[in-house]
Amino acid sequence: MELSHVSFEEHDSIATLAFTKPERRNPLSLEVMLELRDALRAIGASKARGVILGSTGPVYCAGHDYADLVNRDLAGMRQLLVVCTELMTALQAIPQPVIARVQGLATGAGCQLVAACDLAIASQDAEFQTPGGAGGLFCTTPMVSVSRAVGRKRALELLFTGDKIDAQSALEWGLVNRVVPAGELESATDALIRRASRGSAFSKGLGKQAYYAQIDLDQPKAYAYAMEVMAANAVAEDGQESIRAFTEKRRPQWKP
Repeated sequence: MELSHVSFEEHDSIATLAFTKPERRNPLSLEVMLELRDALRAIGASKARGVILGSTGPVYCAGHDYADLVNRDLAGMRQLLVVCTELMTALQAIPQPVIARVQGLATGAGCQLVAACDLAIASQDAEFQTPGGAGGLFCTTPMVSVSRAVGRKRALELLFTGDKIDAQSALEWGLVNRVVPAGELESATDALIRRASRGSAFSKGLGKQAYYAQIDLDQPKAYAYAMEVMAANAVAEDGQESIRAFTEKRRPQWKP
């Protein structure tokens, strides 16, 4: 995959995308968002089993590139935010688990990006912020993902105050899964994405899709939907292989 604005590598079926503009605080410019969106969609259609979203430098992602926002009219603003929404949606729409590997500050749409990933591991040095509450551009779109990750009261504290929270607070609030020393960030991220991506790729993708489809339904509707998905999974090739392998006391063989 040839990319201009983010880096890409794949090792042992784990794809890694990373921001590469630390001198500019790794902003989500329109070009970066388009490239990242398209790269995620391409990975989603590939044989990769998991995705790491990493970065370089002291800032993980500074959110929107304000150079894109200056003198942009309403239609232009909408177009920019549509692309951003498509990017955030792609993180959850592709079948592979996606993990954010956060080494520094994730602010604004950068914090949104972390919240939108399926999983996240942060360095002890990482910080998280939705700064709009302290200025004149409220973080309304970051609010969508952040609120679903940390709950109402904590989301509103972040959104209203614009304060940074440290990695430990992000862990306690549910924004990240783990906090590790900086020197262990890559290995801890790799270990979690490999555990999260093991097993049947078909079943994993079906399960991820079902998770996001049911999470905002009321309980009866969620059970009705989940029941149908699990029944379909159970009669599919990988589901039957899992059942047969268990009863025959052998390791399952998943289809490629």
